[in-house]
Amino acid sequence: MSKTFFITGGAGFIGSAVIRELIHNTDNHVVNVDKLTYAGNLESLVSVADSERYTFVQADICDAPAMQQVFEQHQPDVVMHLAAESHVDRSIDGPAEFIQTNVVGTAVLLEAARAYWKKLQQQDADKAEAFRFHHISTDEVYGDLEGTDDLFTETTPYAPSSPYSASKASSDHLVRAWQRTYGLPTLVTNCSNNYGPYHFPEKLIPLMILNALAGKPLPVYGDGQQIRDWLYVEDHARALIKVATEGDVGETYNIGGHNEQTNLHVVETICEILDELVPYKVKGNSHHLPLTTHDSHKQLITFVTDRPGHDVRYAIDASKIERELGWKPEETFETGLRKTVEWYLANETWWKRVQDGSYQGQRLGSI
Repeated sequence: MSKTFFITGGAGFIGSAVIRELIHNTDNHVVNVDKLTYAGNLESLVSVADSERYTFVQADICDAPAMQQVFEQHQPDVVMHLAAESHVDRSIDGPAEFIQTNVVGTAVLLEAARAYWKKLQQQDADKAEAFRFHHISTDEVYGDLEGTDDLFTETTPYAPSSPYSASKASSDHLVRAWQRTYGLPTLVTNCSNNYGPYHFPEKLIPLMILNALAGKPLPVYGDGQQIRDWLYVEDHARALIKVATEGDVGETYNIGGHNEQTNLHVVETICEILDELVPYKVKGNSHHLPLTTHDSHKQLITFVTDRPGHDVRYAIDASKIERELGWKPEETFETGLRKTVEWYLANETWWKRVQDGSYQGQRLGSI
């Protein structure tokens, strides 16, 4: 039976992947609610924009009347809350916006959902029983891992390191409190680092791809030995939909890609793929070094001062979601990264419009 999904932050990287998956591969309806900050890009949703099962509403999750109106007008069966400020460096430079969006915005959304759900209990008991509020979070709430074999599990204590991860940890606690105090049927997922098509170019993998294509330096923090578990965004989208529709109320599910890599290895692998697909030729020779006709993009790698409080290692134990819901990633790090590089090579118009800011000209359906 078709459901209506209310997705916050659906014009963002992960949200747009979820929406494309829902519209392309299910018969469900989607209401995309996005404020359209710098990270929201409607051009990531061109392939679904004309679907009769897709609706876009420009609104801020901190706007309580707007959230109430969305619930009343669209009567969702599932809320998938992805809207968030998510860039660590930006959170260090300006934490207030992260607290406003990630903490206050989540509280506003929870209250709107609770009021809607209470009304459903009086008017449509079956719909109320099936209603779900799925909060999408990050593995960064756990801090970092000291050992080389330890993994984050769903019961790992929270120890956030940055203003971003602290704001997400706060929102996770709010969601669980609303479930325990009010009975709101919530689920929480914590994911590892996502990558893939339509990723905003300030993030590590797209930044390195685009800098390399432009012959610019590839800045790597510290010694580049920070370890992350990389999850292909389309694998993540499938996992999120499975949790939202099949997960148990009150449960937390960690979603990881089983792909631990150092940041330096990620950058070097991108360079190797680009060396194959777009051979690098140095223009000029300021250092008077002997050059071959085919040099490696690796020579663009530049080590820069590490950022404050930089976590050393993240790694997800995703055995629970595989065991209980039957999900596991389809992409390996190698296949996913190659698909990502190839996508950026084939979609120059999309990322150039992000780089020059022209993508921000689209504004539709405001309330």
